[in-house]
Amino acid sequence: MASQTVVAERPAVPAGYRWRWLAAIVMIVGALMDMIDVTIVNVALPTIRRDLHATATQLEWVVSGYMLAFAAALIIAGNLGDLFGRKRIFLLGAGLFGLASLCAGLSASGADLIAARVVQGAAAAAMTPQVLATFRVIFAPRERGAAFGVYGAMLGFASAIGLVLGGVLTEANLFGWSWRSVFFVNVPVAACAMIAGLRVVPETRDQAAGRPDLPGAVLLAASLIAVVYPLLEGRALGWPAWVWPVLLAGLAGLGLLGVLEHRRSRRQGRARPAAPLLRAGLLRIPAFAAGLGIQVAFAAGMQGFFLAFALWLQAGEHFSPLKAGLTAVAFSAGSFIGAPAAVPLAQRHGRGILASGAAGMVAGILGVALAAGHVGVGGSPWPVVPGLVVAGAGLALLVVPLVNVVLAAVPAEVAGGASGLFGTAQQLGGALGVAVLGTVFFGYLGAHSFEASLVHTAPYAMGAFALCGALSMLLPRTAVSEEALTEA
Repeated sequence: MASQTVVAERPAVPAGYRWRWLAAIVMIVGALMDMIDVTIVNVALPTIRRDLHATATQLEWVVSGYMLAFAAALIIAGNLGDLFGRKRIFLLGAGLFGLASLCAGLSASGADLIAARVVQGAAAAAMTPQVLATFRVIFAPRERGAAFGVYGAMLGFASAIGLVLGGVLTEANLFGWSWRSVFFVNVPVAACAMIAGLRVVPETRDQAAGRPDLPGAVLLAASLIAVVYPLLEGRALGWPAWVWPVLLAGLAGLGLLGVLEHRRSRRQGRARPAAPLLRAGLLRIPAFAAGLGIQVAFAAGMQGFFLAFALWLQAGEHFSPLKAGLTAVAFSAGSFIGAPAAVPLAQRHGRGILASGAAGMVAGILGVALAAGHVGVGGSPWPVVPGLVVAGAGLALLVVPLVNVVLAAVPAEVAGGASGLFGTAQQLGGALGVAVLGTVFFGYLGAHSFEASLVHTAPYAMGAFALCGALSMLLPRTAVSEEALTEA
């Protein structure tokens, strides 16, 4: 049976696994649950707020709790897949994601929903790293580029699908479920992914994988929580004195983990050393450190701004969930326009393309802020559409080629670990952005309108994207090719 196939890690699979493309489809569908969930929930947030009487801080936790759990679990989940089998961890993640989605849909309070979202985030982190790691084994080198391309294209569509699907499901109010449908829809998808995965996804593992660093994973999770928790709770609590020591303790915890891993890497004689979590040595490469900073700043600006944008459209301008979702699709349309040319341009012109993408995002958000006053309650979204399209195109030029450019300065043997750190940085940046920009938005909202709060928040997002542009100038002048990237 296909489900009993075990493929050991090796440079290439000459003949290829017979059901490799079917296995790829199953794993991509599982990964899409995560990508769609990020945007589908944003559209439903205003309805969740009304139905559950959720506080502003709870809304921020609904978004950032998912990302925080994802960031904390992503690297260790990749290690577990390498050691115990990627299929096994993928199926475990899919099942847990479906169960957590069911619990989220049944939530009776904001606290219930936050707890379910945290489990969702950890489950998504279990699935995601297994996909590309499995592709590297079951596909021969000549096919990997096509497989990775299909995966990337589907992830690009996921944001648009989530925006529209979130609006449709919330507004349709199927069976009286309202916003709960955006979570219930994951249950049958997860069940199908598990059933199909059992039969067609081969088991793969890395025979040389190090043991998981569970104490390090606990320290990483605790440090990330200590960084984000004070930022999320501080405003509602009046910024008590303990906020800043806890935040500094979180940063110190991340530094301590890096030091411990550096010392461990210098020890010799272990047959199976612990798999590294942070790979602190990579931070000594200026291009990698700059790329990691870009990933954090980009995710912070985008997630923070679009939380405010979704609330402004529905709670401020009284747009329906579907109308709000369709409005935000203009951003995805811009990214679709820019994505095909992003990597070829970066290979030809290097870091300048990323800097221009960051400038495009700054210009696009500025356009949205200037046009917000022309939308009106229940009015037309067209005034903000040009700014969204420009910002989306800028996103494509900034983010799509980012890994290719950064990996030009990273040793090939650590490319996989570098990619894992980038995923963690993106999720952490998103959680930080929701905490910081959410605090700015809701803090200003207390005495001002939704429109004024959105306009007041926009410069903080623009500042994050401007920082991305500045950091881009520290990157290599050229990018590695897609072929080289898939061979890494």
